[in-house]
Amino acid sequence: MKLTVSTLVHAPLPTVWDAFWKSEHIVRWCFASDDWHCPKSDSPEPGVGVVFCNTFAAKDGSASFDFTARYDLVEPMKRVSYTMGEMKEYFLPAGREVEVVFEETPDGIRVTEIFDAEDVHSHEMQIAGWSAILENFKRHSEGLAK
Repeated sequence: MKLTVSTLVHAPLPTVWDAFWKSEHIVRWCFASDDWHCPKSDSPEPGVGVVFCNTFAAKDGSASFDFTARYDLVEPMKRVSYTMGEMKEYFLPAGREVEVVFEETPDGIRVTEIFDAEDVHSHEMQIAGWSAILENFKRHSEGLAK
């Protein structure tokens, strides 16, 4: 099952695009709540076959995990898709896919993420978590545009 989250960002498209994939920006927005953070991001420029990894961690040190994925499609400043997985000696795809669309509108840049649901957490919880991260992204991107 595919789930969708979206937000409208009031910033120029190049700013939004760079904030989405550059490590120096990801560590500032890629977390769902104030008690978590992204202490590390290894995010090279998007390209087909390029692997990226963002570390999510509880600020109190009680938990952390790596979000690793490989780009399957890249249309700069328009759309990317990637497959989630994990890194060992090579990338091991987990089969869950994500598509991110960047759409210029008269009101700003609409960023939409369409992702395969996982079967551990409820759909509502997944949408809430992905939405919270996307809202952090929006705030960070808009701050860059000021």
